[in-house]
Amino acid sequence: MSKPKETYFYSSVGERLKTEWKIYLLAFVFILIADSIGQIQIPAGTGKFILFPIFYAIILGVLSGPQVMKIVNSKQVKAASKLVVVGIAPFIAKLGITAGANIETILDAGPAVLLHGFGNLFGIFLALPVAILLGMKREAVGACFSINREYHMALINNIYGSDSAEARGSLSIYIVGGMIGTIYFGLMASATAMTGLFEPEALGLASGVGAGIMMASASASLCEIYPAAADTISTLASVGETMAGITGIYINMFLAIPLCDKLYRVLEPRLGKIALKPKKKNGEEADK
Repeated sequence: MSKPKETYFYSSVGERLKTEWKIYLLAFVFILIADSIGQIQIPAGTGKFILFPIFYAIILGVLSGPQVMKIVNSKQVKAASKLVVVGIAPFIAKLGITAGANIETILDAGPAVLLHGFGNLFGIFLALPVAILLGMKREAVGACFSINREYHMALINNIYGSDSAEARGSLSIYIVGGMIGTIYFGLMASATAMTGLFEPEALGLASGVGAGIMMASASASLCEIYPAAADTISTLASVGETMAGITGIYINMFLAIPLCDKLYRVLEPRLGKIALKPKKKNGEEADK
């Protein structure tokens, strides 16, 4: 019998605080620690890697989880995940205001804004072969068609079912992305900017990938590297994020998922022969 779905609805603010007080207390402590550390800039070649306070807060959150120090339990982790949107909402509102104030820059970007979402399709060709070589089966389809945030998971669950291998793959990337995605995007933006191959405006637009917290990390790194273009980078990042939300669901539904599924059917019979094999348990070996 399946467990009833947890909704986290409360009759009053007092009831919520009584249940979730540890989450708010830890968040406050993590903010104080992360803010006291501040930014850390690591010179690398002609550029630099930048570690932001949000990175330290995420690491502290992971360490306090039920798999490490067990300061919070699984139920509290799930309750905290519902509050992420609340926390990032003011930042998204600020980006909207910035975009509105720089509407001329947006219009000057022209077709690049509309074509922005199609760039995510190239990630499939990079990620899917690697996933298959690492031993993933149908999970690779759910894991590799997108960055797997909330609406991506909803699409996969609707198409393949919540108990499918594809849904498990999507969920795994959602969890991993939530833990290290912000750090990865911040470092990747810095590393890409250091190559000098792309204009700050292009990098800013590319930061809007459809996940607000990851976009914030990437664009913040770019603004530190290109302070003179900070307003333009923030504006184009918010535009890219908005367009990813508007066009992304259709691109994923009609292009990305079918493409990833078809590519899996083509590559798996070939790459599967040389892929890593999962280790068999002793019980399974004894049965054979």
